Amino acid sequence: MEETNRQRKIAGVLQQDLVDVLQRAAQDGMRGVIISVSKVSVTADLGVAKVYLSVFPSEKRDEIIEGVKSNTASIRHELAQRTRNQLRRMPELLFYGDDSLDYIEEIDKSLGGEDVDPIKNPDILPRRQKR
Repeated sequence: MEETNRQRKIAGVLQQDLVDVLQRAAQDGMRGVIISVSKVSVTADLGVAKVYLSVFPSEKRDEIIEGVKSNTASIRHELAQRTRNQLRRMPELLFYGDDSLDYIEEIDKSLGGEDVDPIKNPDILPRRQKR
């Protein structure tokens, strides 16, 4: 099912404001960490917003996502204050880690020849189980 214009507009507003809130929090407490909001998708009833976060360095992703999830109520309150003239009701926020940058990095390594070559070393390939 395709997203409506209203869903896209709300997702855009939430994404812009979430970037401000999360980057300010990262500046205050977490030095050397970059948090970006890669995507926000809103359900058809506008009740739930799924937020995908990219974190650099990626080793800290799980720790930071858990920290953000534990502060969901305060983040939602801050967003409600910022969007009170644009939204009647603040959607529930669900945070997920976005690992697409790791996937892209693995592809770059493979194309650049930095990764192990499966043709020269077939032991690294997963084996299929016979039934």
